[in-house]
This record gives sequence, C-alpha cells and structure tokens, in this order.
Amino acid sequence: MKFNLKCILLLAGSLALLATSEAQAQTIHQSKFGKGLQFVAADSSFSLKLGTRFQLLYQGGNNPVTKNWDDRFLIRRARLKFEGFAYNPKLTYKIELGLSNSDIGSDIPEQTNNADNMILDAVAKWNFAPNFSLWVGQTKLPGNRERIVSSQKMQFVDRSLLNSRFNIDRDAGLQLHHEHEAGRMVFRETVSMSMGEGRDITVNNAGGYNYTGRFEVLPFGAFEDDGDYVGSDLAREKTPKLALAAAYDFNHGATREQGQLGDFLSQKRNLHTLFVDAMFKYRGFSAMAEYADKRAPRSPVVLVNDTGGVEETFVTGNAFNLQAGYLFPSNWELAGRYTTFNPDAETQITPEDQYTLGLSKYIVGHSLKVQGDATLRDFDGTREAYVFRLQLELAL
Repeated sequence: MKFNLKCILLLAGSLALLATSEAQAQTIHQSKFGKGLQFVAADSSFSLKLGTRFQLLYQGGNNPVTKNWDDRFLIRRARLKFEGFAYNPKLTYKIELGLSNSDIGSDIPEQTNNADNMILDAVAKWNFAPNFSLWVGQTKLPGNRERIVSSQKMQFVDRSLLNSRFNIDRDAGLQLHHEHEAGRMVFRETVSMSMGEGRDITVNNAGGYNYTGRFEVLPFGAFEDDGDYVGSDLAREKTPKLALAAAYDFNHGATREQGQLGDFLSQKRNLHTLFVDAMFKYRGFSAMAEYADKRAPRSPVVLVNDTGGVEETFVTGNAFNLQAGYLFPSNWELAGRYTTFNPDAETQITPEDQYTLGLSKYIVGHSLKVQGDATLRDFDGTREAYVFRLQLELAL
C-alpha cells in the first residue's frame, strides 16, 4: 500500500510539473477551480486533464441493538483522475484511482491477487462513427441512474439504500453507446458485455458473462451541462427537462452476493435485475425516482447448512427510491428522500424504510460544497435508528 501510494503521488507530481513546462506542452489557460489541471501535447497528439478530490465525513447515530451513540470522522472518498484524448480526439480515455481505505478496501483478497482494490476506472472510448462510441476497459455499467451519477455530484451525502443493495457497479468488458435526436427528443441506447464479477478481479471468470442494456429518452431535449446525471438543478433549467430510462442486467452464473459486489459464494446463480428511473428538473427544482428488482428465477437464492440454517444468500428483492429538492437563489438546497428496501423473505435480510432530510450549500457547484442530512431508519416496523451526517467535498 505505501509503495503503491508513493508511486501514484510521484506520478501526479511529475505530471503537474510537466504541465507547467512550455517546452514540453501547451498549457490550456481556460483551466479554473473544479476543472482540473489541463494541457495538450505540442504536436496535439494527446491531452491530459489531472483532477483530484476528497470527501471528509462526520457520521453519528444511535445503535438500535446496543442503544449506544456511535460516531466517527473519516475520509469517505479520495480520488485521483486522469482523462483526455490519445493520438486522435476521437479516442478518449479515463483513469480514476481510489486512495481512501473506503475506496480500496477489499474482502476478496484471493480474487484481487491480495492487492489493493485501487482501480475504479481504466477505460478507452472510441468514437468510431457519428453518434456511436465503443468503450473498452473497466468502468461503471449502464445500470441505475443513481449509480452512474458521480459520487462528487450527488444531491445527498451518499447514495440511497436501493443503490447499495441492488446496483451493478463497475465491471471490465465492452460497451457500445449510441445517441440520436428526433426533433427535440433525444434517445440513447447502451449495451455491454462484461466479466460479471466486478472491478479489479484477477482470477479467471468463475461463472458466465454479464450482459446489460439501457435505453433512455429525453422528450424535452437535452439537459444543460449533462444535468440528467447531476444531482440538484445547478443549471436552473429554463424549460422543463425530463429523462426516462429502463435498464436490464443478466449476470449468467453469478458467484457474488450482489453479482458484482459482496462475498463470493459457494454456488452460482443466474441473476436478473430490472431498473426503471426518471429525472426531472426545472428552475431550481429537481426530482429523481428509481425502482430496482433483482431475481434468480427457478433457483433458490439461499444456501443452507446441514441443519437447515441459512449459510449464504444472494441479495434479491426490490426497492424504490424517490427524492426531490429545491435550490434557492442563495445556492442553499433543501431536499428530501424516501427509500424502501424489500428483500425476498427467504434471504432473511431485514426489510428497511429510510426517510432522509438534507441541506446543502454549493459554494462552487459540486466542486466545493458542504452537505448534511438526517435519516430515520425503520426496520420492518420493529425498531428505529437515526443517522446524522455532515460532509465537505473539495474537488480541484
């Protein structure tokens, strides 16, 4: 870990020095706070934008079992990102590394070669024809909208319970993206084939492959500044904007609890996941809704021991998330969120409802902001817990 981190920091420092040398590159002077450090090669054969960010989080709440108050300060996320084009502007790339313990922690050392789970994205994108783009490498799968939205650009301190239980996260493979317009309407289609075990796996494919498809329609045209994948209406859309989408994921022979996430289990299952989501924005008001349903048809999702007790389980069931907020002219935002998580009864996972109230101050958009929220956790009506969070986001 120390050696890897040292190498990364040395690399970042060397690139920063290189970017300031006019003999080696032409500095792009439009760079500003929140946009990273940018430069292009003297012969225009490549470009590089270097960005970094971190989130400092305080989290506290009552433990419903021990009745104690548990709290902590932590670096929730710390990221280093490189992106640009290589050889030709139609061939772009993105590399994103996670540096915090929350980013790189792994409970599957055998499958990650006993190494830090550090690489988040390492993907090349080739715009080989008008409106078409082929992605090769490791990155987010085209699943639910909340997961595709960057953790830097969220409306709340963190994503919802729906996302943590059912999202399909990152994976290594191929993706084909297409976008076209019909009048004002915008249509996007994405299909992907990936390994199915998640990011940074170094062993051979344990099951089958993973196949994902996502279809989106924007009936009132494109959002300002790609706002359909940004929390809050920071662009203050002058006309109503709406994005509707559905995605379907088939993980053939999944070996982990949640497909791409969780522990590796002793048996395999075919997991089917359906996502439906929507985003709406208008003059500072924003709303997002998502539904997720994960199943393993015709197969038991629990693995029992000799006494009939649940030894292992795949996480199946459904969840719904609804959130909305209003951004005041002062760049303060008040937002609310409701999430319900309904696992299949056979998994013996406790159902949960969450009610969240959030308050955010955007100082420089999502690049410098302070967010706080309070959540009531209702565990199947039997007991309750409260969680309070306060977070600073700083992105250069």
